[in-house]
This record gives sequence, C-alpha cells and structure tokens, in this order.
Amino acid sequence: MNKTLTIILIVLAVALIAYNVTLVNFENPLEGNSIIALIGIVASLCAIVLLLIFMTSKKIQDKVNKD
Repeated sequence: MNKTLTIILIVLAVALIAYNVTLVNFENPLEGNSIIALIGIVASLCAIVLLLIFMTSKKIQDKVNKD
C-alpha cells in the first residue's frame, strides 16, 4: 500500500466522521440512531489510528532497509 492510498483512506475516514457527527442528536446521544453514529465515529477514529501506525511502521522499515 503506497502513501497516496493511505492518505486517501484517512481523508475518507475524516469524511465519515464529519457525516456521522451530523447524525448525532446531542440531546440524547445514546438513543436511537445517535448510538449508531457514535459507533461510526469511533470506528473511523480507530481506522485513522491504524493507518497512522501503518505509515509510521513503513517509514521505520524503509530506514532499516537503507542501512
């Protein structure tokens, strides 16, 4: 997986977070469709963290292979 694909996936995850924030009812965030939107937000945040870890590991691997 190259760097541009990883960045595209991160942008898509941020877009999903933005969409799910619009679905959350802030008066009752743990009822109805709001809980599904919150789960989507958390899942997108997890995806972003995993992709950032992947990018960091690829940088480390490239530095190790150079030596």
